[in-house]
Amino acid sequence: MIRHHILHKTTYRYNEPVTFGLHRLVLRPREGHSLTVIRHQLTIVPKARLFWLTDLYGNNVALAEINEPSDTLEITNDAVIERLSWADDAAPTRKSRPSAISLPVSYPQMELPVVQGYLEPVYQDDHPAVAAWVAALPKERAGVTALETVEHMGRSIYTTIKYKRREEPGVQTPAGTLTLGTGSCRDMAVLMIEACRALGIAARFASGYLDTTASAAGRGATHAWADVYLPDSGWIGYDPTIGEFVSRKHITLGVSAHPRGVMPVSGIYSGPPGSYQGMQVAVSVKAVKIEDLHDELLPDA
Repeated sequence: MIRHHILHKTTYRYNEPVTFGLHRLVLRPREGHSLTVIRHQLTIVPKARLFWLTDLYGNNVALAEINEPSDTLEITNDAVIERLSWADDAAPTRKSRPSAISLPVSYPQMELPVVQGYLEPVYQDDHPAVAAWVAALPKERAGVTALETVEHMGRSIYTTIKYKRREEPGVQTPAGTLTLGTGSCRDMAVLMIEACRALGIAARFASGYLDTTASAAGRGATHAWADVYLPDSGWIGYDPTIGEFVSRKHITLGVSAHPRGVMPVSGIYSGPPGSYQGMQVAVSVKAVKIEDLHDELLPDA
């Protein structure tokens, strides 16, 4: 087993005390057959009352009720996770049995009511531009199976779109990303999702963390990528920002058919115009030994 300690602090600053509306937090790592949450604590200053729920997509969501005005809002996500250890820890988390699904993908009748929500473009007006971009990709590199086509599209985004870290909230439209030739991880993920949907491949937006040298040094940030669904393989992640299939260095917080559905922190405030001064985010993801956690393990909350 491998354990990681995640420390994610988000700080909002205002030039005078403001009042806060309900905040929605998608910050608890998603558990599964290869990941278990050993400890999880959310700390909010000023103090907040938390209400937990499980949303339509199976995400653990905390609703934060903040009653005290303040010129600072600080949200700290502190988690320890345990992951299965494999012979090659850098290898993608993929099934050993390769997918044999070809295009067009035929989804089982009983799955269609759910799958349909992952096939509809989010950006309807951009659909012609995205479809044209997909059609222009070199056919000889696309491969035979649907999964090979997904990989081809992901690699194409990785090689043609330059990564640009953006502090602005929200995502660029996929057509905008294609025109600019630059985008953040969430912009690239949205482009890939819309490209997959243009080919009739169910896709969703995934938000979480990436275990990197920067995050180990406390200089990380939240991350985003795309998941595709194939009947013989289930959900498979591809990260166009790094041009690789999702591996054990990806830690998922939330998934959704729409990118706005899994923003790690979202909410509203009320104050004079111009009171918002900015936001700072610091993410640390460090491998830890069990004995190092002996004195600090707390009950799961």
